[in-house]
Amino acid sequence: MVIARLLVGLLLFSAIVCFAFSIATGQARWRRRGVVIVKWTLVAGLAFFGALILERLALLL
Repeated sequence: MVIARLLVGLLLFSAIVCFAFSIATGQARWRRRGVVIVKWTLVAGLAFFGALILERLALLL
């Protein structure tokens, strides 16, 4: 649980850094990297919540 939270937090922080670099330098590649990192953050978050839901369902059955 702690590892998943840490992973999502680090991914969000790295996306913010990429967007800041994009604003500072004006280069589109940093924005593209930020968008890709945000997409992977959403995937990691959905996987984390899916695992939590499956764990709760397993306890109910």
